[in-house]
Amino acid sequence: MLEIRGLTKQFGGLFAVNNLDMIVNQGEIAGLIGPNGAGKTTIFNLITGFIPPTKGQIIFKHSDISGKSTHSIAEKGLVRTFQQNVFLPDLTVQQNMLASCYLHPKTGFWEAILNTSSYRKKEQYVCDRTMDILKFLGLDSVNDELVQNLPHGYQRLLGIAIALSTNPKLLLLDEPLAGMNAAEVSESLTFINRIRSAGTTVLLVEHNMRAVMGLCDRIVVINFGRKIAEGLPEEIKRNKNVIEAYLGTSENAAGT
Repeated sequence: MLEIRGLTKQFGGLFAVNNLDMIVNQGEIAGLIGPNGAGKTTIFNLITGFIPPTKGQIIFKHSDISGKSTHSIAEKGLVRTFQQNVFLPDLTVQQNMLASCYLHPKTGFWEAILNTSSYRKKEQYVCDRTMDILKFLGLDSVNDELVQNLPHGYQRLLGIAIALSTNPKLLLLDEPLAGMNAAEVSESLTFINRIRSAGTTVLLVEHNMRAVMGLCDRIVVINFGRKIAEGLPEEIKRNKNVIEAYLGTSENAAGT
């Protein structure tokens, strides 16, 4: 579904991402991990068009999206969440969801002005889809709550719900479990698996290694912008390069 070829991002003399090759297969949950500052969020920013690559290609569903606008990439079905919560805190959960449904379906200016039957059908579709997504992620019970009053775990799930409102084929989750307690993590992992089961491929960046190892089908590890390992979770656990990247030398890791 996604293929990255020789992806490089240079800021002045610093290589934030350096000649990265990786793929994401349709239907999998793939993990992208690495120490702080390894370049993970920069890769997400490159894939989704927030910053242009210095060189390299990003191929999504056989189409080169390198350097395309964020809007056009989202329309193709590639959508992301963010490390920080992105929503309108003074509005309710449902109002935030309605505001996010700008890609599907399209509504014409005169349709809205004249309140045509096609406009009403589209509005009803948006309302129904919004509620379906909230039910899917267990948020329907708080749909009338102001977002600023929600527990942290619900706020993180709302970020995922907003992304799902665009009908993504590939969903990029940037630290979806950040700041959650154990119960919230367990619930969120269930919902991420449910998202995959419903037909959406997932690529996630996450620092909770126990969750990553239990959730992901395959993991790519980067350090200083370069890929240092790729494989199944059990393979990554034993990889010397990964151990050294996270814990220093393999000798230090063995004694830890």
